[in-house]
Amino acid sequence: MKTLFYSTQNFELEYLTKEEKKQNQENNTFDYIPYALKLDSAILAEGYDAISINTGDDASEKVLEILAWLNIKKIAIRAAGYDNVDLKKAKELGFQVANVPDYSPSAIAEFAITLMLNLARKIKTTEKQVKEYDFRTENLIGFELNQKTIGIIGTGHIGAKVAKILYAFGAKILAFDLNQNEELKKELEIEYRPLQYLIKESDIISIHTGLNPNTRHMIGEDQIKLMKPGVMLINTGRGACIETKAVLDALKEKKIGYFGADVYEFEKGIFFHDFQKVPMKDPWLKELIEMENVIITPHQAFATHEALTNIAKGTFESLGDWNLKNSLQRQIC
Repeated sequence: MKTLFYSTQNFELEYLTKEEKKQNQENNTFDYIPYALKLDSAILAEGYDAISINTGDDASEKVLEILAWLNIKKIAIRAAGYDNVDLKKAKELGFQVANVPDYSPSAIAEFAITLMLNLARKIKTTEKQVKEYDFRTENLIGFELNQKTIGIIGTGHIGAKVAKILYAFGAKILAFDLNQNEELKKELEIEYRPLQYLIKESDIISIHTGLNPNTRHMIGEDQIKLMKPGVMLINTGRGACIETKAVLDALKEKKIGYFGADVYEFEKGIFFHDFQKVPMKDPWLKELIEMENVIITPHQAFATHEALTNIAKGTFESLGDWNLKNSLQRQIC
């Protein structure tokens, strides 16, 4: 079986090639290219049996039709999320699609806590001040997570991990999820509440859900009106779970006091690329980056040695199982 890896970043290539050698799949060929999958690059997969993509790739209807025309019917996603794949069309065309759902909940969870702590203790301001040899404390007064009410939207593997860490900080935890985690309720005594209640009562809100029609812009102008003044909003889920313009306006009006995000609604074509010598054309992103009470990171929460190792392992296991015609627990289509 021949497989083409789209959107291969330099930092992941080491892990992918290492796992390729480790699995020693005979008679299989793996090629790696930096180009993203989209309409004009789908043709690059001609002659291959399978492709591997990442979250920034486009596996929408028209792209899938091209891939199907090229007789490619297997897609291994190097991530947990799959909102960039038109699963309905994929199923219709006979594709097999697999992801890596549990590559490292700790990586994302710990990063969400990192954003919270950095914002709460004004580390961005501190770093800027210290670099200018200003060691005063007047502008560095923060707050503790202990005794704060923290709302977690989505209590899957990542959200549950976040809840456990925050419980150790002494926080009161509210949660919203259509599927309540009964073990988590018993272990941490967290309260599952309707989304509107969680938004109204939380000092900090942290998003840990995938992107679908129900979660797109789940935090928008109407929800922001319900929030406490000065609330902290954290997003390590998907960028489009929040309405960017509404959040930006709320930051300017100081309705939202702190904002930390590892994802951005319009990150495609920006994140994972170097724009040091190119003017920033996205005015909203530029404004967010320049705010003292905002931390934007370039979709790096997953970037740990452990997570990248697990992603590579899970991806090659999917490809290997398909080659052996085994059933896949990770298969989503």
